[in-house]
Amino acid sequence: MPLSKDTLKLPTKQKNVQLWVHPSGQVVGSLFIRHNDDGHDEAVLDILNRNEPFVVFQVDMPNEIRFYNRQSIIRIEYSDKGVIAESAQTLYCTIHMMDGTLVEGTIKEALPPEHARLYDYLNKQDNRFLKIYVDDDEVCLINKSYINQVTLPDK
Repeated sequence: MPLSKDTLKLPTKQKNVQLWVHPSGQVVGSLFIRHNDDGHDEAVLDILNRNEPFVVFQVDMPNEIRFYNRQSIIRIEYSDKGVIAESAQTLYCTIHMMDGTLVEGTIKEALPPEHARLYDYLNKQDNRFLKIYVDDDEVCLINKSYINQVTLPDK
């Protein structure tokens, strides 16, 4: 008996995001989020920091599925009302993108005390993308390959 398309699908839900890709620019649509065995939904940051070269994306207009190379994704913006760990460090910064875009915000990450500097977070080897809160519940994930420089706020 041949397999149907539905037997190959994983149970997911869609997360609305704005995606900026090189060289075409902004694309509006959704990422597919899996529900983990621990009862939580997969994090968008975890999806982007996987080793696989491509990510599945549902484009709004035209209504189609695309597979984007992670290396070509410049940044992603979306709403995130998730809980931030009480032990999270708060690191304020401005990210200067290669295209001239400035992203101001706060990095909120639980880091070990000996690696709690902004420099340490930027240089985490296992993450291609970094997460910055641009508002209370608005997040921007930025591909580190497209960052020109990061500056600290004036004191």
